[in-house]
This record gives sequence, C-alpha cells and structure tokens, in this order.
Amino acid sequence: MRKLCLLAAFISPLACAQVVNVQSNSLMRLPNTTSTLQLEKLEVADYGTLLIPSNVTELNIDELRLGHEARIAIVPAEQALEVKVKRAELSEGSQITARGAPGTYEKAARAGRNLNLQFQALSAPQLTVDARGGRGAPGFVGLDGGNGEDPGCTYGSAGHGADGSDGSDGQPGAPGALVRLAVPRDFPAELIKVNVAGGAGGPAGVGGKAGKGGKSKGCLVYRADGGKNGKAGADGQPGPEGAAGSVTVQRL
Repeated sequence: MRKLCLLAAFISPLACAQVVNVQSNSLMRLPNTTSTLQLEKLEVADYGTLLIPSNVTELNIDELRLGHEARIAIVPAEQALEVKVKRAELSEGSQITARGAPGTYEKAARAGRNLNLQFQALSAPQLTVDARGGRGAPGFVGLDGGNGEDPGCTYGSAGHGADGSDGSDGQPGAPGALVRLAVPRDFPAELIKVNVAGGAGGPAGVGGKAGKGGKSKGCLVYRADGGKNGKAGADGQPGPEGAAGSVTVQRL
C-alpha cells in the first residue's frame, strides 16, 4: 500500500502523503517529473544514498532521518536548491553533498550547487555539508615526435627524430557553492561542518615523447651514422584552484 501511495504521490503531489525509505547500502533517485517535492517522511538507512536530480529546486520534508554514513547527494545545477525540514535526526557520519562535477576533456568543471537549508528541529552529532567545486579538466597530452628514418648504405643519411609537442595546462577548478543554513538557536556552532572550497585545478598535460633518430647501420666499407633523437615536449602547468564559496548561518 505504501508503494502504491508513493507512486500516486509522485504523479500527483496532492494524492497522498509521500513516504520515502532508502534501504541500507542502496541508491535511490527521486523523480525528476517536477521541480517541487513534498515528503511526509524521508528515511535513508545506514550507508544508503538518496539522489536529488538537477531539476528539483524545492524539497519540503516533515521528518528526516539519516542513518550511519547515509547521505543525500544533490546533482549539480545552475539553480539553487531549497530544502526545508521540520524535524531532522542525523546519525554519525551522515552528510549532505552538493559537490560540483569534475571537468573532462569535453566539459568544464561544474560548481558546487548553491543551497538554502532550513532545519526547524535538529538532532545530530554533526551537521556535515560538502559543497565543494569540481576538479578542473586535465590538460591535453602533447603529441609524440616522429622517429627519423634509418640510413641507406648507398645513399641518404639517418633522419633526426622529431621533437614532442608540449602538454597543455590544466583547467581551473570550479567554484564552491553558496550555502545558507538556518538551524535551531540551541544547535552548537562547533557541530556545523560545511566545506565550500573551490575545486582543485586540473592536472597538467604531459609533454609528448621525443622521436628517435634513425639507427646507425653497418655497411660493406663504412658505417652510416645514426640520426639524433628529438627533444621531449615540456609538461604543462597544473590549473589554478577554483574560488571558495561562502557559508551563512541563521538561527531560528
């Protein structure tokens, strides 16, 4: 019955109250059919993960429970995510992550997702939020130099190896997120751990290998000299670290 109710609620939010349970050591993704979700109860068991898609911009939860090492993972997006929780009980090692995506050769790194988190009642050994920027894309590897031709005994000399091309610089890391927290007035400040560091710069591209010169060759009356090797390309520089985000804490 609960599953039927949950399915109906995802189709029509007003159909019935939504209850979401994520089992231990499993991953569940919320539906991406709407930008606003209302949950009566959300429970993520030990080592479980709930994934919030990028199109969701508002999530309202009456009761939230996160087990040991459980997490809510938020997909990067340009628009901020607003989460309002009436009552939350968080276990040791649980966390909310909104990290940016690392860069690739095709795509630049993405920033941590901006968050507005509100907890009206909160019980937790620690409130941990990770909203770091994504790591920068790696630099391109330089092309290897071509090898020189071997000499002939009656004509031609050995060819020199070509130089490898330089590797390119790594790309900048993405910025950390802007996080706004609203917590109960009596929740200790030292238990709030929010990481909004900028993403690490992308690794440098490695220079191309030197081409080998043509090999020396023994002939009937003389020995043909080999060609010189080329030079290896220079490595690029690591990309710069992304800008740090910011954290604002409000007491309710």
